[in-house]
Amino acid sequence: MKVSIITIVFNNEDCIDNCLNSVKNQTYINIEHIVIDGGSIDRTLDRIEPYKNSLGYFISEKDSGLYNALNKGIKKATGDVIGILHSDDVFYSTDSIEKVVKVFQSKNADIVYANGMYVERDDTNKVKRIYKSKPFKRRYLNFGWIPLHTTIFVKKEVFKYEGMYNESYSIASDYDISLRWFKNRELKKVFLNEWLVKMRLGGKSTTASLQKRKSTEDLEIIKKHKLLGGITLLFKIARKVPQYVLPRIITYKV
Repeated sequence: MKVSIITIVFNNEDCIDNCLNSVKNQTYINIEHIVIDGGSIDRTLDRIEPYKNSLGYFISEKDSGLYNALNKGIKKATGDVIGILHSDDVFYSTDSIEKVVKVFQSKNADIVYANGMYVERDDTNKVKRIYKSKPFKRRYLNFGWIPLHTTIFVKKEVFKYEGMYNESYSIASDYDISLRWFKNRELKKVFLNEWLVKMRLGGKSTTASLQKRKSTEDLEIIKKHKLLGGITLLFKIARKVPQYVLPRIITYKV
């Protein structure tokens, strides 16, 4: 089983090395790493240069946003399964992909999802927020539940009949496509109860200044998918509270 990992990046010279090494050091061999750069003007391209020969595909050109970049990556992917690792992020362990593949193979899954954590930007050993999932039940969607997007791995064929990322959303298209996947009763979804990714705080949708825009788009998406409107949005926002509180009282292994 071939796994395509898509990384999109723009002006992230400080973190891209960590991301690239995280994929390169995976114990699972059959990985295609696709890197879509948005035309970086800092030293990001210099950082990528030593890794080019090991990448499955690389391009650097202007795009119209992060979802346009992700769609470019999906179109180039040749793997049986597709996952996303943003340039700020790293896999939790060197065998993360190996664990995901075992679930796909043993459970005949269409979607495998897991747990993720947010870490301090300058110290990835400091956990700031945890994002745990659980076995799927359809009613959870009404109460703002959705797995952390970068922990979701999907068979490539799912994109053929569920479509790509909706580029009309600037910050919440991952929520839209996740709802499409999880509302589809025909897709077999399997929860892997493992930590899968470490995400640095400060990404596009984690900064306070962008939360209002994200909530606006979330509500539009919630209404489109005929969930419970503002009630679903409130639950979705409220779920963040324990995610930030728990790392203050529990020590998580990183």
